[in-house]
Amino acid sequence: MRTLTGVPAALSPADHGEGPTWDAERGELLWVDIPAGLVRRAAVGADGTLTESGPALRGGDTVGAVVPAAAGGWLLAAGGGFTHLAADGTARVVIDLAGEGGTETGGGTRMNDAKCDRAGRFFAGTMAFDQRPGAGTLYRLDLDGTVTTVLDGLTVSNGLGWSPDERTVYLADSGPGLVHAFDYDPADGSFSRGRVLLDLAGDDGVADGLTVDDEGCLWTALWGGGQVRRWSPDGELLAVVEVSVAQTSSCAFAGPGRDLLVVSTSAEGMDDAARAAQPDAGRLFTVRPGGTGPPASPYRGPLGALRQ
Repeated sequence: MRTLTGVPAALSPADHGEGPTWDAERGELLWVDIPAGLVRRAAVGADGTLTESGPALRGGDTVGAVVPAAAGGWLLAAGGGFTHLAADGTARVVIDLAGEGGTETGGGTRMNDAKCDRAGRFFAGTMAFDQRPGAGTLYRLDLDGTVTTVLDGLTVSNGLGWSPDERTVYLADSGPGLVHAFDYDPADGSFSRGRVLLDLAGDDGVADGLTVDDEGCLWTALWGGGQVRRWSPDGELLAVVEVSVAQTSSCAFAGPGRDLLVVSTSAEGMDDAARAAQPDAGRLFTVRPGGTGPPASPYRGPLGALRQ
């Protein structure tokens, strides 16, 4: 097993950084600051240096995830539904999901992690602000604008990723700290034969965001553990990336060569003593671990097909 160390990027920290993703068409790294409702962007230099490539764009009260939209701009899992964010920064709610949204004090829910499969279907999960068990749901937005409930009864629907042959899909539920594997049908986007691949709910941290590299291995962020771990498709631990922030939230491969692993972290909920002990909380970290990973798949449906 290899142990690697992530290096903090010089970009300004987020409060709760999440969901790094590589937009290959624009040549930009995207990530979000969930409670600030911001989408942030950076260029990736040949040496792995990250530099802001544009102003942060506001997508809503909370933004859980961002993906490129083939029709232009970006599609967000934001608030209690889906929002189109145009290149000029204009945000337009295109779908409010029934039963989702609301406020933290009112027992509401919010969108969390999300990704598209290769066909361009958008999968987005939810969680309750108070993280109560069973309140999370995974939705699928098809190319015609139809929304389907894929899974319910989750707690914190989190990291998503597909095997290179797209026959297996992985989903983290951060409530119980489990990473599930499902058989996946790329013809219709359906899940079947679910099983627990990883139980990551111990003292080392809780399963959070994830990505799958081009060899089919999983990279899982461990919230509270200050690590990202690489696993074989059978669940064998292969490598560990350590960072100097306990709350590691997600990871993705980025850059022109798609060989730079970018790790997001969070300062959310940290008191003054914890922030002083972890001054890089909320920053992105980078490391070249060897190997590559896929770029973000865009949402390929026409935005005009999205309906309330």
